[in-house]
Amino acid sequence: MTNAVPHRTYLREEQIPTQWYNLRADMPEPPDPIRLPNGMVAAHEHLAPVFCDELVRQEIDDKTAYFDIPAPVQEMYRIYRPSPLCRAYTLERELGTPARIYYKFEGNNTSGSHKLNSAIAQAYYAKAQDLDGITTETGAGQWGTALSEAADHFGLNLDVFMVKCSYEQKPFRRSVMETFKARVTPSPSTTTEIGKKMLADHPGSTGSLGTAISEAVERALSIPDNKGRYSLGSVLNQVLLHQSIIGLESLAAFEELGDYPDIVIGCAGGGSNLGGLIAPFMRDKLKGTRPDTRFVAVEPASCPSLTRGRYAYDFADTGQTCPLVKMYTLGNGFQPNPDHAGGLRYHGMSPIISKLAHDGYLEAVAVHQTEVFQAAVDFARLETILPAPESAHAIYQAIEEAKRCAETGEAKTILFGLTGTGYFDMMAYDAFNKGELTDYSPTDAELEAGFMTIPQIEGVQ
Repeated sequence: MTNAVPHRTYLREEQIPTQWYNLRADMPEPPDPIRLPNGMVAAHEHLAPVFCDELVRQEIDDKTAYFDIPAPVQEMYRIYRPSPLCRAYTLERELGTPARIYYKFEGNNTSGSHKLNSAIAQAYYAKAQDLDGITTETGAGQWGTALSEAADHFGLNLDVFMVKCSYEQKPFRRSVMETFKARVTPSPSTTTEIGKKMLADHPGSTGSLGTAISEAVERALSIPDNKGRYSLGSVLNQVLLHQSIIGLESLAAFEELGDYPDIVIGCAGGGSNLGGLIAPFMRDKLKGTRPDTRFVAVEPASCPSLTRGRYAYDFADTGQTCPLVKMYTLGNGFQPNPDHAGGLRYHGMSPIISKLAHDGYLEAVAVHQTEVFQAAVDFARLETILPAPESAHAIYQAIEEAKRCAETGEAKTILFGLTGTGYFDMMAYDAFNKGELTDYSPTDAELEAGFMTIPQIEGVQ
């Protein structure tokens, strides 16, 4: 039997988008502005010591719908893009569902994930500003790997602070980063003041993205002659802007296929891949051309910012060195459980994703890691791609939606983001295969301890 829709749909190279799309420009209300700890709205000059100038401009611009992608960034994109839009025929047959299941596969590059889309842009802007070095954090290692590759390409020094539990669980991620000349330090560390404080307060800490961010910012500000800046792999508006290339390519592929998703699903930690995937489809919903499209964010039950967090201004980092963003948060002091949802173990959520969820345009669910890994294994056996644990959260929810279609008989089109591969996550797969993985959800008391670290801002909250 010949399938009318190919298993993989590739756009032509000349169809790769030449502009990023800024969803904020079409939101009925944009996300609340970044603020300083005193409650003042942050201006360009407040953010410029930490981020590259052009990235600051992108961060605070809620009105410009499209930003041109610089030619050197486009050139690097062409090395690994466009990425395929895949039809999961074998998964559909296994589930006995009338649903059409598609996934946008972002794992065909050295980083093994979507993270390279923003890493290239951020490294380019750092080089264009004549900086010497950049710093960053990484959870599971995909972002650190991506920025290592991009920094090396543009001739920049890079310091990576890797969450300690992932540093230990995924040693070969570190090896890849070091192949691209990055210096990798487990976080919390004794190399920064915030790291020393965290270790003093929590001697057995396995780390968190919030702490790693604090260490990276501190290191960036210590680079001589103001020649260093910090790069963030998720959460911020600028990152979701760069990741919009995922959704733009997906929309173009669907247009060629004559189809359109009824449900768009993405895993959610900081929100970068989810925000990038949904961008043009959410635009259509907001403008009324596709009002019935559903959007589902899938987060780990162990770090449930969207489903159990509070919508408030909070620090983006545990050390409280960054400005404040309005987001769903568990509190900057929340200490996540060291499970295998590595890249999703962050206390907050993108301001864009948070605003969309708060205003009712996006749903959120939280799932346990044993359910996630079962979905990952089932998917790997059927579709021949071993997914990253983070990506497997979206797979789990796509399967659940397809099962509902089997029950109702509805032939819905489901799109999810397969953000990366899991070939450096074999310790986690090994633990699952041996029946050694356990599930964890924070207690109300543990959440309350995190909420207590959300700042009180006079006149704001």
